[in-house]
Parts: sequence; C-alpha cells; structure tokens
Amino acid sequence: MIEGDLQKGQKVVVIEDLISTGKSSLNAVHTLREAGVEVLGMNAIFSYGFQVAIDNFKKADCPIQTLTDYETTIEIAVKEGYLKKDDINSLTEWREDPANWRQ
Repeated sequence: MIEGDLQKGQKVVVIEDLISTGKSSLNAVHTLREAGVEVLGMNAIFSYGFQVAIDNFKKADCPIQTLTDYETTIEIAVKEGYLKKDDINSLTEWREDPANWRQ
C-alpha cells in the first residue's frame, strides 16, 4: 500500500479523491502509521459528508480537509440551473440513507 521512499518518523499528508465512509482512506492512514510514519491528516477533493465518515475520521484521530462537498455541489448545481429546487428533497433523502434510498 505504500509507494515511494518513506522513513520512520517522516510526516505526511494523505491525498484522496473521494471520501464516502472513509474506510479505504483510513486503511491507508493505518498502514502508514504502522510503518512508523506520522500522518498529519488527509486532504480530499470531495466528500459526501456522511456521518459515518465523520465518526470514522474522528475515531482514527485523523483531521480531514476537503476542497468541496455534497452540499456545496448541490447548491451550485441549483444556482447554475443543473438541478431544480424540487430535486433537492430527493438528493437530501439519498444522502441521509443511500443504502436504503428508493426514488
């Protein structure tokens, strides 16, 4: 899981494209920590903002920053006319429980 020349004690920030539950991202963090690397946190391009991810990162004591998130994307999509305000309810319901969502 680790590529490159990392030394014990080295400080790193993990870069990720997408955070949903955080499981795979935090696997990388755990692997790095087990190798003796100090993980300062994670930066990601996008996060759905699922509560499970927030809880997982908190439990792992791994700060996270994202460039954008689900709510911001929805706001901009409505503002730019890609979505109608009527679509927001459906998208909000999906985000609250994607595994059981039915349209």
